[in-house]
Amino acid sequence: MSIKQKALLCVPIFLAICISLILFFPKVELDDGTIVGWYSVIPPLIAITLAVITTKLFLSLGVAVGSGLILSWTQQNFSIYGFFSELIWFTRAVTISNDGIDLFNMWVILFVLFMMSMISVVIASGGIAGAISILSKLARGPRTTQFITSLMGSLIFIGDYSNAMLVGPTMRPLTDKYKVCREKLAYIVDSTSAPIAGLAFVSTWIGYEVGLFNSVADNIGLDSDGYSMFFDALPFRFYCILTILFVMINAISGRDYGTMRGASTRAKNTGQVSAPDAQAMGGISADLNVSENKNQLLSAFIPLTLLFGLILGGLWIDGKGTGSILSLTSWRDALSNANNVKILASAAITSFFAAILCGIFISRMPFYQIGKAIKDGLSGTLLPIAIILCAWGIKASCDKLVTGEYIASLLSDVVSPLWFPALVFVVASLTSFATGTSWGTMAILIPTAIPVAFTLDNDVYGITTIICLGAVLDGAIFGDHCSPISDTTILSAIVSSCDPMHHVRTQIPYALTVAFVALICGYLPAALGIPSYVGILIGLGIFILLFFGLLRLRTE
Repeated sequence: MSIKQKALLCVPIFLAICISLILFFPKVELDDGTIVGWYSVIPPLIAITLAVITTKLFLSLGVAVGSGLILSWTQQNFSIYGFFSELIWFTRAVTISNDGIDLFNMWVILFVLFMMSMISVVIASGGIAGAISILSKLARGPRTTQFITSLMGSLIFIGDYSNAMLVGPTMRPLTDKYKVCREKLAYIVDSTSAPIAGLAFVSTWIGYEVGLFNSVADNIGLDSDGYSMFFDALPFRFYCILTILFVMINAISGRDYGTMRGASTRAKNTGQVSAPDAQAMGGISADLNVSENKNQLLSAFIPLTLLFGLILGGLWIDGKGTGSILSLTSWRDALSNANNVKILASAAITSFFAAILCGIFISRMPFYQIGKAIKDGLSGTLLPIAIILCAWGIKASCDKLVTGEYIASLLSDVVSPLWFPALVFVVASLTSFATGTSWGTMAILIPTAIPVAFTLDNDVYGITTIICLGAVLDGAIFGDHCSPISDTTILSAIVSSCDPMHHVRTQIPYALTVAFVALICGYLPAALGIPSYVGILIGLGIFILLFFGLLRLRTE
C-alpha cells in the first residue's frame, strides 16, 4: 500500500475519532474534579497515524511530542514564559523527572549503551559464536531454531529489557542461517520478554507490580499484601500465559498466517531475512565478522554469568534481603525495596568491562579490534536511544494532558460483574496502545479499576477483583505489544535488526489472535466462575487446531 493510499485510509479515521470525541465526549470530569479535554488523545493519535502512513518512527514520534508541547502551551495562554516553562518541563520529564531528581531514564540509557557494547564485544571475541555452535547442534532447521529462541526467551525472566537484549543478538546469526525472517525473530523476542517478566515472581517487574497492589489494598482496606495479590492473580494472566503457549506451538508447527506468512515465505524462498525496504537498527552481528574469531565460549559465559549474578545479587543486597534466598517472602521484600533499573545498569557496566578483559586474555583480541567492537556497539545505540527518548516524550505528553485517565473514564460507566474484567482488559489494552507504556497503564488503571471491581464484589476481595488484577496487567502488555510507539516494541525490533514498523505489522495479527482467545476462553468464562485452567486448556487446544489443523489443510 502506497503512502497516498495509507493517508486516504488513516487521515479520515483520525478525523472521525477527533470529531466523535468533540461531539460526544468534549470534556470528562475525573474523580478528583479535574476536567480533561478531548484533545488529550491528539499526541498518541498523531504518533500512531504518522507511523502507519510514513513508516518513519522518529519523525512520527517527534511530531507527536511537538504537538503535546504545543497543546500544553495552550494552557499557558501562548505566553513566551509559558512556552519555555513547558519546554523545561518536557526536558526534565524525559531525563531527571519533574518530581524531584529521578535518574530512572538515565539508568535505562546507560543500561542500553553498556549492554549493547558488551554484547558487541562478546560477539567480536567469538563468545557468542561459541554459544551458537552449541545451540546449532540442537537446531536442525527453522522450526527447532525458533523453538530454541522461544525457550531462551522464556527462561531469561529477569526483565523485559535484559531478555530482549540477550536473546535477540544471540540468536540472530542462527535464525539468519536457517532463513528465519527477522520479523519472526522480533516477534519471538517481544512475546517472550514482557510476558515472562510480568509473570515471573523474581524479576524487575515484580517490585513495581507489588507496590501498586499494596497501594490499592490500602485504599480499599484489604488485609492482603501486594505479593499475595500477585499470586492470586497469576492463574488469570490469560494473555501472558497463552502468548507463551502460542509462540511455542507456532515454532513447533513451522506454519504462519497473515503478514507473518508473507515475511516467512520471502525468507524461505529468497533467503532475504529482511524485506528489501526494511530500515533495520542496531545490527551488531551484521557489522562484526564473527567467522574470523575463534569460538571462545568463556568469553561469553563469564560476562553473561556475571551479568545475571550481579542482577540477582544486587537486587538482594540493595533491597536489604534477609532470611533464606529460597524464601519468596524474602525476595518480595528485597525486590520491593531495590532500585531495579540502577542494578541493571550497574550490572551491564561491570559485565562490559569483564567482556573487554575476556576479549584480551581469553580470545587474545588486539586493542584496535576491541575498540572497533565498542564503537560499533555504541554507534548502533544512537538512533535507538533517540527514538526511546521520543517514546518517553510521548509518555510525558500523555501524563501532562492526562490522556490515560481520559481514555479510562470513557468506558468506566459500563459496570457489570460479568463483563467488567473483559472491559478492564480492553481499556488497559487501548490505554497502553495509545500511550506506548505498560507500566504507565498499570499505574493508571490499578488505582481506578480495582476499587470498582471491589465494589462489584460487594466490598469483599472476590473473584471479580482478582480477575481484574490480572486483566489490567495483561491488557497493558497486550496494548504495548501492538503499539508502534512502545519502547519495548522498538527495542525488540532493534536487537533483532528488524524494521520496527515491519515488526509491528507482522506481530499485530498474532497478538490479536491471542487477545481474542484470552477474552473468549479466559476472562469471560472466569467471571462466570469457571476455573482458569479450563480456559487455558481450551485456548491451547484452539492454537493446536489452528497451526496443525486449519493451516495444514490450507497448505495441502
